[in-house]
Amino acid sequence: MRILGIDPGYATTGFGLLQAEGPEFRLLQYGVVTTPADLPFPRRLEILYDDLLRLVEVTAPDAAAVEELFWGHNITTGIGVSHGRGVILLALTKAGVPIYEYTPMQVKQAVVGYGKAEKRQVIEMTRRILRMEQPARPDDAADAIAIALCHARSQSSLLSKLQASP
Repeated sequence: MRILGIDPGYATTGFGLLQAEGPEFRLLQYGVVTTPADLPFPRRLEILYDDLLRLVEVTAPDAAAVEELFWGHNITTGIGVSHGRGVILLALTKAGVPIYEYTPMQVKQAVVGYGKAEKRQVIEMTRRILRMEQPARPDDAADAIAIALCHARSQSSLLSKLQASP
């Protein structure tokens, strides 16, 4: 199964593509989609949409794992990211990619084993699990890889197999 993990944003959206075969995971590709800060916000959303559609065409994922938003202290940034996340969900839906959503706590639990783990712990465990020489950069890409890994682990778990059986 090819899983496209996405860390939503409108200025920078991280992505990570994993190949998952049972309990074995292989990192295929990762990076970020960016939009120029000097453009009007609606144009940035349009670029994000178009770039996400191209990314899906190129990577041909079987599923997409998208992080749900955690509202921090900066509500203005949160609203912009929410708009970006909506565009991302629309692009994935239009492309026919099944979408699975995970909270930051679920991602941390799946990758580190502790739902309140620190970001650096998640990045380091992702690096170890996927046998990467160096952690992925930037952080948005590293987060997206962890989100894809969360989905891969949840799909390969015994519980998900029991729930899928008749």
